[in-house]
Amino acid sequence: MNKGELKELYSVMFTEYPDIVTVDDIQSMLGVSRHYAYKLITDGYIHGRKIGGAYKVPKINVINYALTA
Repeated sequence: MNKGELKELYSVMFTEYPDIVTVDDIQSMLGVSRHYAYKLITDGYIHGRKIGGAYKVPKINVINYALTA
């Protein structure tokens, strides 16, 4: 998938979520449990960073995971 296609999907997928999402948002976006959302991040399937005590994930990383999973 090229950058143009990904940019277009970004503008139509998960529009109700902010650009940086939390684990709770990932649960809702993908319809998975809290445990599985953390597992996706810690196993590297969805890339994010722990800031303070919480993971922050760029929404584009969730979209990319949803398209390739």
